[in-house]
Amino acid sequence: MWVQALSLTDYRSYPQVDIEFTPGVSTLVGMNGQGKTNIVEAIAYLATLGSHRVATDAPLVRQGTEHAVIRARVQEEERSVSLDLQVNPGGSNKARINRSPATKAADILGIVRSVLFAPEDLSLVRGDPADRRRFLDDMSVQRHPRMLGVKADYDRVLRQRNALLKSAGGRPSASMSQSLEVWDDQLVDLGSDVIRHRSQLIHDLTPHVQAAYESIAQGATVDVRYRPSSPTVNEEHATDALPEAFHHDLYERREDEFRRGITLVGPHRDDVDLVLNGLPMKGYASHGESWSMALSLRLAAAEVLRGDDVDPIIILDDVFAELDTTRRDHLATMIQGVTQVFITAAVLDDVPAELTGTRFTVTKGQVKAT
Repeated sequence: MWVQALSLTDYRSYPQVDIEFTPGVSTLVGMNGQGKTNIVEAIAYLATLGSHRVATDAPLVRQGTEHAVIRARVQEEERSVSLDLQVNPGGSNKARINRSPATKAADILGIVRSVLFAPEDLSLVRGDPADRRRFLDDMSVQRHPRMLGVKADYDRVLRQRNALLKSAGGRPSASMSQSLEVWDDQLVDLGSDVIRHRSQLIHDLTPHVQAAYESIAQGATVDVRYRPSSPTVNEEHATDALPEAFHHDLYERREDEFRRGITLVGPHRDDVDLVLNGLPMKGYASHGESWSMALSLRLAAAEVLRGDDVDPIIILDDVFAELDTTRRDHLATMIQGVTQVFITAAVLDDVPAELTGTRFTVTKGQVKAT
């Protein structure tokens, strides 16, 4: 799979830009603030309907305009597919596939698959649990597009449940407790689905993370473990027994939840433990070790998608300036043979010579092949 053409209208800094690509490596070079990342962000957005830089769609729309449009032509084996996505902040996005209106924007998920590595990925190791949860959920959406709706429904139920808990003021009535049970059923049903997919993804990722880290830093041993916030939920419960365990933990924390006005167990509070030589990486790992793990997680994500018979697009957004020579060389070696790679860099010398490929200069929103 590869992107043949990309057109952006009122997206970020671009009133309009049209770019043609070829298979292999495309390197976008330009000083910071010129719009390089906006281009690769738009490609990745088609894969997950989310940005790696911001939590909402509003910043994606050029100031003074109502919506942004991303158009792409994608080649999948012998088939060419055109995608049109209108980003509407505060409303529902609209999509077309081969010029035919899609029922919902999420219908385009699964056509473009990508793995993006950016400087922000250091937060996968050093950041909050939300960063690691998002990594898993974005991958789950690419493997199983319906999970975008499941996660959205879970978040909606969670907001409603939290509102009910907060309204109790620590003194719930009998009717309020009954209402909570209705929300419990929905939370457990949707949350169990999220946990199952995350747990399976961790299982699939772990051997690839270990292999990638060993290649980058020989002699080290790493592990990746899913850590549920529900004390009785574990890997063995990522089956039919999971809902019962989830329900049990909600019941056990009910008094605390009413007192604090917030839901205390569920996938919204889960985390991922990253372990290096038996110790948690967060708080113990050096800067270089943290980068190695972040890189290994992204490389493992690409391998998992390949295991699903998907050839993902690899996006390297300004990462070579952050890596030392050894890690640059390992990354260059490990992505050779990928059908399409996008690289952004402020300075071409930061990019290993074997990865420069087709070059584009980006200056003040103008993109030119060189």
